[in-house]
Amino acid sequence: MVSPPAMKLPLLTRKAEAMKHTPLIKDTLAELAQHKLRTFLTLLGMIFGVGAVIAMLNIGEGAEREALKTIETMGLRNLIVEGRKFDEKTLQEQRKHSLGLNQSDIDAAVATIPGVTSYSAERTLDTYGIYGHKGKSDGIALGVSPSYMALSKLQFVAGRNFTEQENRYAAQVAILGARVAQSLFPDGDALGKPVKVNHVWLQVVGVLAEPYAGSNEFQGIKLGGEQNQLFMPLNTAQTRFKAEPLTAELTSFRLQLSEDANNALSARALDFLLKQRHNDIDDYNIIVPAALLAQQKQTQQIFNIVMSCVAGISLLVGGIGIMNIMLATVLERTKEIGLLRAIGATRRDIKIQFVAESFAIAILGGLLGIVFGILLSELIAFYSDWAVSWSLLAIGLSFSICALIGVAFGVYPAIKASELDPITALQSE
Repeated sequence: MVSPPAMKLPLLTRKAEAMKHTPLIKDTLAELAQHKLRTFLTLLGMIFGVGAVIAMLNIGEGAEREALKTIETMGLRNLIVEGRKFDEKTLQEQRKHSLGLNQSDIDAAVATIPGVTSYSAERTLDTYGIYGHKGKSDGIALGVSPSYMALSKLQFVAGRNFTEQENRYAAQVAILGARVAQSLFPDGDALGKPVKVNHVWLQVVGVLAEPYAGSNEFQGIKLGGEQNQLFMPLNTAQTRFKAEPLTAELTSFRLQLSEDANNALSARALDFLLKQRHNDIDDYNIIVPAALLAQQKQTQQIFNIVMSCVAGISLLVGGIGIMNIMLATVLERTKEIGLLRAIGATRRDIKIQFVAESFAIAILGGLLGIVFGILLSELIAFYSDWAVSWSLLAIGLSFSICALIGVAFGVYPAIKASELDPITALQSE
């Protein structure tokens, strides 16, 4: 048997004893520190894998919450019916068969569709000017039912909503969107002040808070327009403002359904009803916010699956890198393994030592990957204007998978190291 060098034997003896009696953390870190560049390159696979998982899950959850907030501004229990726009020639032909959206459509829907608890009607005016004593706005004026604010999830920053009595008697009052209020009253004192819409003076009774608007459009539907709108009672708009002869009575309306109502079935029933009333003229669109939410969740789920596969492959490549490095380490440390076996280290001790080293690489890579994932998420959110929602589950899941991969891919090299014959190992060059 080849005798170990005199100076190296005490060191290896202590190492063998440490395997049996003390934690391996110190020795493991010392081994990794001896090959800093190799350790760092091995860490990169785990860092990128963990970072990709965290960034993907954080951005995915942020996008889902963003979509939920956006759709909630439309009301999840609402059915929204919007009149379509046509050129004058087409409109003339359609009016021979359909009058467009009107109050009778709402009355019929409320009477026939189960689960309708409330409704609101809207009419958009041809606005050529909104004026105040201190400014002018390029906003749009609408006549709405008093229930419009509640069904549209709009909040007041000042003042109040219309009353039913004001709507019944066509009171000349107005509610301003946030942007209209800023344009007409830069000093912020709008309540009680007069504003002029076309040729009609109105008194401001309320100002809306800026609604949540992560984007101006969602799946082709315009959002956040309330900021640049002025609202008056529906009856005021119908009686005090002239309309073109072919203009429909209503621009749109929405129905609020009860919690136990089936939105999809109610939407189909509403569509069937309107087709009958409009003689099969396709002059309206029905928007179902709950269906939009379901579609968004499905799209997000597909996105998460695809990105999870990509991130999983990154982690797998990182695990293969760990195995490759550990196998190379076994070859480099063949004589050392033989010496450890010769002075009393068991096969189990050797296995634990190599598994501990691969586990340490995975843990360190996981910790650095968390930092990288956070930075990556912030960079993506900053440059793409995407929302990010921090998830402890995402961080914990990615870190756990990383640690598991480190152990799993370290087992084979550990077995190979433990199976080395001490005599053969000592004779190797």
